[in-house]
Amino acid sequence: MFRWAFRVVYVPWVVLSFIVTILPVALAVALISLFRSKHGERLTHKVIAAWSRVWLLVIGMPVGIVSAHPPGGTYIIVANHISYIDSIILFSAISSHFKALGKVEIAAIPIVGFLYRQIAILIDRSSAASRAASMKKMLQTLQSGCSIVIFPEGTFNETNQPLLPFHDGAFRLAATSGVAILPLIIPDTVARWHYSAWWKFTPGRNRAFFLPPVSPVGAQPEQIRELKQQVADEMQAALVALRAK
Repeated sequence: MFRWAFRVVYVPWVVLSFIVTILPVALAVALISLFRSKHGERLTHKVIAAWSRVWLLVIGMPVGIVSAHPPGGTYIIVANHISYIDSIILFSAISSHFKALGKVEIAAIPIVGFLYRQIAILIDRSSAASRAASMKKMLQTLQSGCSIVIFPEGTFNETNQPLLPFHDGAFRLAATSGVAILPLIIPDTVARWHYSAWWKFTPGRNRAFFLPPVSPVGAQPEQIRELKQQVADEMQAALVALRAK
């Protein structure tokens, strides 16, 4: 009974605070986007990162780093995916500039879609041409010194398993570019915003745990598979351990 009474107050607060805070952010980003430049991209990232930290604190879902911050540099960051709020969490957890690989469908959402287009490399997984184009854009982004974030599971994990099987894309990108994989574990977001219903918000801390970077050793298919399996095994073990705590 108390839980439902709490949700009656808390859920409108989450929704209202999101709307009130995201509108000025969208306006600021729209103004910045008029000046297309690398500096503008970084400024957009800083604005959205600042909003992420403030909004998550306002709704009682702050992010806490429970491992050492990764060393400076450019990485292909791979994270587990268990909640709608994962993408927002990334901006509080990752201190450096990055672009995320994201589904093209999200770009159609009003306001959110506009912001998404500014910070993501969009991909239509059903199109071979789109997959090839996104790979080219990611390589160019890495070469410019900007990290890439990918959810290698490709979608929400709605199973009782720690992780879904990984797609090859992130690991093929690492092998092609020579850029190290940086695994990131976010174990709590499914408890903060459960995927089963849009209104299932619950306040609490969101932990972020970085594993040591893993460098690719070659671009042969078997080496890419080994890299993918190594990262998946390390992430699964860390995820199980963090959830146990």
